[in-house]
Amino acid sequence: MSRTTWSSPSSTDAPLPDEEQRLRELGYQPVLARRMGGFGNFAISFSVISILSGCMTLYGFGLGTGGPAVMLWGWAGVGLFVLFVGLALAEVTSAYPTSGALYYMADRLGGRRWGWYTGWLNLLGLLGAIAGIDYGAALFTGAFLNLKFGFTPTPEKTFLIFLCILLLHAVLNLFNVRLVSLLNSISVWWHVAGVAVIVGVLAIVPDHHQSPGFVFGEFVNNTGWDNPLYVTAIGLLLAQYTFCGYDASAHLSEETSNASVSAARGIVRAIWASWIAGFILLAGLTFAIQDYAGTVGTDTGVPPAQIMIDAIGESGATALLLIVIVAQLFCGNAETAAASRMVFAFSRDNALPGSKIWRKVSSRTQVPVPAVWLSVGLAAVIALPSLYSATAYTAVTAINVIGITPAYAIPIFLRLRAGDRFQPGPWNLGRWSKPIGWVAVIWVAFVTVLFCLPQASPVTVDTMNYASIALAVVLTLATVWWFVARRSYSTPSAYGSEREQAEIAEDII
Repeated sequence: MSRTTWSSPSSTDAPLPDEEQRLRELGYQPVLARRMGGFGNFAISFSVISILSGCMTLYGFGLGTGGPAVMLWGWAGVGLFVLFVGLALAEVTSAYPTSGALYYMADRLGGRRWGWYTGWLNLLGLLGAIAGIDYGAALFTGAFLNLKFGFTPTPEKTFLIFLCILLLHAVLNLFNVRLVSLLNSISVWWHVAGVAVIVGVLAIVPDHHQSPGFVFGEFVNNTGWDNPLYVTAIGLLLAQYTFCGYDASAHLSEETSNASVSAARGIVRAIWASWIAGFILLAGLTFAIQDYAGTVGTDTGVPPAQIMIDAIGESGATALLLIVIVAQLFCGNAETAAASRMVFAFSRDNALPGSKIWRKVSSRTQVPVPAVWLSVGLAAVIALPSLYSATAYTAVTAINVIGITPAYAIPIFLRLRAGDRFQPGPWNLGRWSKPIGWVAVIWVAFVTVLFCLPQASPVTVDTMNYASIALAVVLTLATVWWFVARRSYSTPSAYGSEREQAEIAEDII
C-alpha cells in the first residue's frame, strides 16, 4: 500500500501501517473485506449516534425530567465529557484496530478476565442500542401512520412495526460492507440536511416562539421525585443515550482502510459533529413548542410530532416526521452492522454459547451472516417489556447506556494503569493522554451508577428501571459462562499456526 503521513494530536509524524499485517500481528487472519474509507468509518459512528434518533425519541422523557433547561444545558455538558471519553478511547483504538474493539483492548491491557467482562458489557450495550433505536423508529412510524391514515399505535402494533424494522436491517446487513458504507455516507448528509430543514421550518413558519429564558431556563419536574438535583441528574439520560455507539468505528476497523488512524478519527469527529448539530436541533424544537402540556400528553405518543403539528400543521408535520424516520432507519442499520461485528469477533475468540455458529463468514459477501441474525433476534427479546410497561422504552435506552458506557471506560482505565507499558498507535494524545483519560473514567463511573437508579416515583412494576436487572442478568450469565468457556476463550497473540488457519477455513460459509 502507499505510504503517507499524517499529524497526530501529539504533533508527530509517522508512516501509516500495513493494516493487514498489523491485524496478523494482533493475532487474526483478515477474513472481512477492507472496503470502507475514512469518511465511511466516521459515517457509521455519526449514524449510530444519530441526533435525529436519540434526541427525538427521548425528547418526551426530557420534557418531564428537568424540562428545557436540563435538555439544553445537559446536552452541552454531557457532550463535553463524552468528547473526553471519545478522545481517550480513540487513542486505544489506534493501538488495537480489531473488530473485537473494546474487549480485545481490555484483554491485551488487563488480561483475559478483563476482556471477558468488557465484551459482555459491550454486547449488552450494542444489543440494547439496536432495540432502543429501532423501537424509537417504530414509535415515530406509528405517529406518522396516525397522522396520515388514522392508525392507532397500540403497544402490540408498535412492537410489530419494530419487528419489521429489525427484519429490514438484518436483510440490508447481509449484503457486503460496501452497501453498509454507502448507506452510512448517505446518512451523514441526510442527518445534516434533515436538521437544517427541521430547524429552519420550525424557525420560519410558526407565528409564535418560546423566549430564550424559557428554552434555557425553564425547569419542569413530572417524575414524582422532589429533589431537583436528582431530577436534573436523571434528565441527563437524553444526552448520554444519544452519545452512545461511537465505538462502531472501532468495530468496523477490520473493514476500514488505514484503520489505525481512520477509526480513531472517526470516533472523535462523530462526537463533536453530533454535539454541535444536536444542540441546534434541541434548541429548534424547544423554541417551537406552542403548548407544553399538550406536547407532553400528545395522542401521537411522540412529543416532537406534536410540536410539528402545532407549529406548521399536519401536512408539514408529516413531511418532517418522514425525515426523522428515515434518519432513524439509517441509524438502526449502522448499529446492526456494529453489533454483528462484535458478535462475530467475540465468537471468533470462543466467548459466546454456540460460537462456532456465530463466527461464520459468507464466502460471497465476506459478512458474518449468523452474527447479524443473532444481533437482531436478541434485540427483539430486550424490547419485549414494551408490550406491558409504559416506561420500558426509557429502560431499554438505559440498558444501552449502562452496558456500553462502562465498556468504553475499562480499556481507558487499563491503558492508564499500564503506564509506559502501553505502546500508542499512530493516533495518540501525547502528554494529554492521562488527564483526558482520568476525566473519562470518572465521568463513566458517575453515569453508570446514575442510570441504574429509578427514573420515576413511586417505584412500581410499571415504572421500575429494568436496566439494573438487565445488567445483573448479563453479569451473572457472563460469570456462569466463564467457568464453562474459560479454557476455550482466548485472544490470540499472533496468527499463523496450522490450527488457526484450519479454523478460519471452517468458518467460511
